[in-house]
Amino acid sequence: MFGIVRPCSHRLGEGLKTQWMAHLCGLCLALRGDHGQFARVVTNYDGLLISVLTEGQAERTTGWRRTAGPCPLRGMRTASVAQGEGARLAAAVSLVLASAKVRDHVADKDGLLARRPVALAARRVAASWGRAGARTGSDVGFDTAVLVDAVDRQVGIEALAGPGTPLLTVTEPTETATAAAFAHTAVLAGRPGNAEPLVEAGRLFGRLAHLLDAVEDRETDAASGAWNPLTATGTPLVEARRLADDALHGIRLALRDVEFTDGKLAHLLLAHELGRSVDRAFGTSGCGHQDHADGARGAFGPPQHGGPYNPQSPRSPYDGQNPYAGGGNPFGGAPSFPPPGPGRRGFWAGCAAAIGVCCTCKVCCADEFEGPWSRKRREGCLGNCDCDCSCCEACEICECCECCSCCDCGL
Repeated sequence: MFGIVRPCSHRLGEGLKTQWMAHLCGLCLALRGDHGQFARVVTNYDGLLISVLTEGQAERTTGWRRTAGPCPLRGMRTASVAQGEGARLAAAVSLVLASAKVRDHVADKDGLLARRPVALAARRVAASWGRAGARTGSDVGFDTAVLVDAVDRQVGIEALAGPGTPLLTVTEPTETATAAAFAHTAVLAGRPGNAEPLVEAGRLFGRLAHLLDAVEDRETDAASGAWNPLTATGTPLVEARRLADDALHGIRLALRDVEFTDGKLAHLLLAHELGRSVDRAFGTSGCGHQDHADGARGAFGPPQHGGPYNPQSPRSPYDGQNPYAGGGNPFGGAPSFPPPGPGRRGFWAGCAAAIGVCCTCKVCCADEFEGPWSRKRREGCLGNCDCDCSCCEACEICECCECCSCCDCGL
């Protein structure tokens, strides 16, 4: 499950949570229906935005939902799920972009993909996904060649990029691909007039997706020696944050010009949750422009509070929390350290753990669970709650607390 728009169930409220899950399950089932069970592994949070945008623009009919049978990821419960051309377009885009993601990991020799037999198998899977995405895209009138071309150009651009190369040169192929996918939702929904603002929204969403992925992977890429656009171009985080904030503002402006039949979920995901994704990637809880203006807060968030010298949180170093307190010598005994975390699982043990995680529906329903291979803490689809949960139904989309006054989205 990859993607940058990962909403909290408390912010969604019961009604929008049901809609969001309908699109997530609809994408998963569209992948299974057209391409088999294994294709479901490319289900992702951002791909379902295509389905959300298509349905949000379309006239209300009875053909957009169906009742799906019991699924282990839903705790063996039935559910109403999205279906139709929007879900199939989302599936096509997800397959092609997942194919590109796999090829990128193979090129970087990440993890097991550094082994030649595994890399060969991964290339074959990626090629199969690319062909499958092209078939489904053709069925709904979308030419995935623009996505494939963007992926191919990305490789060449990254090879030529270096210190001083504008970061937006590197993000351009992703912007072009997502712009085409967003615009086609207007065609499927019968709203050709929405194509132009959706091109702009899609272009800026692609820029954000690329930027946030680079920010989140910066330290990991540096440790492994993998290519990272920020490091390669010498772009500081302050500049990356400025570009992210500008892209977010542009998306909100573009959404004003889109004519929706019911745009609540699309607005919440793209105007609000996307902003939280930016804050999450940069480790902040507020607007980057405000952080830059307030020198005391630092460029990427306020200083951490706590400790014996923090006047807002006074605490004596001798209040019983000192690790050197106690023991059998006059200096307080030996320090105590937390036990080391569990190590990684092997491949087959991780596969067994993954089956257990999926069959117990923890991936979808649990607040958190242990990664099958890494054994690191992971968050469930709707469990990444960073809000105070004091408001219901996402403030009825900005009607009860005027929360949109802070993002200038016009609602």
